[in-house]
Amino acid sequence: MKKIAIYPGSFDPITNGHIDLIKRASKLFDEVIIAITQNSSKSSFLSIEERVSAAENSISSLKNTKVLSFNSLLVDFAKEHNVQIIIRGLRAVSDFEYEFQLSGMNKRLNSEIETLFMTPSEEFANISSSLVREILLLGGDISPFVPSEVKKILLDIAKK
Repeated sequence: MKKIAIYPGSFDPITNGHIDLIKRASKLFDEVIIAITQNSSKSSFLSIEERVSAAENSISSLKNTKVLSFNSLLVDFAKEHNVQIIIRGLRAVSDFEYEFQLSGMNKRLNSEIETLFMTPSEEFANISSSLVREILLLGGDISPFVPSEVKKILLDIAKK
């Protein structure tokens, strides 16, 4: 059976830390779906179309990955796509409590889907989308934190 994993998130914007996890996960699974949430309760910096495009451009060299957006329960979306594994990134101990709760709830909603926690490589451990947005809006250089395609999108938006 094909092992399919899903890496969900808002990816607002996708960062080098996200790309690191995606690349590493793509070596472990037959297919990795980057699932970008259309969370209507959160205001996004980038539109869903911009986030999907940025992610697609950033991982185009990885042949066993694809980017999809969703606006439903993650476990329902995962089941639709025959996913067995949910990948969640943990940057710090502070991430664990929330991710542990989320994992437990997902397990209650669908006991057939497992959660795999992955930590970023050391050089990406402190990167977050919210910090990238803040650095961008304050005029700092975001080059070390996002792929060049994403930097271009973000700079275009910041000019508006």
